[in-house]
Amino acid sequence: MNENYPPVSFHYVVSFNGISGKTVDTQFQSVSGLSVEVETEPVKEGGENRFTHLLPVRSKYSNLVLKRGMVTDTDLIGWFTDTFDTMIVRPVSITISLLNEEHNPLTSWNVVHAWPKKWSVSDLDAEKSAIAIETLELHYQRFSIIR
Repeated sequence: MNENYPPVSFHYVVSFNGISGKTVDTQFQSVSGLSVEVETEPVKEGGENRFTHLLPVRSKYSNLVLKRGMVTDTDLIGWFTDTFDTMIVRPVSITISLLNEEHNPLTSWNVVHAWPKKWSVSDLDAEKSAIAIETLELHYQRFSIIR
């Protein structure tokens, strides 16, 4: 790969540490939610009426959303349904790696303390010839970038 060009965003792998070793549980159609923003708090200064100070408070992370063609033989969905059925949350770490043409990581994100928040499947419609897509949504505490 030419280092002068940005990497492509369609060659990646997702690894759930401690959930599944199956290849099907590493392949997703899309990954979104790797974002962070700083929450702020406005503070008014006595005697200063021209502006309000905006102070940083904490970092806020989005939910991680993974989409793929529906899979029936998967340990990952077992982890999701265990959470929904028992309300016993077993957080895990997730590694998302953007790969080069040799399938080696260019950069990775280590998602910490992730747990299932929502599972959904696309509408079933006999009038369309579409693939059933399942969407997995996870809450997490934070992520770090591994270069």
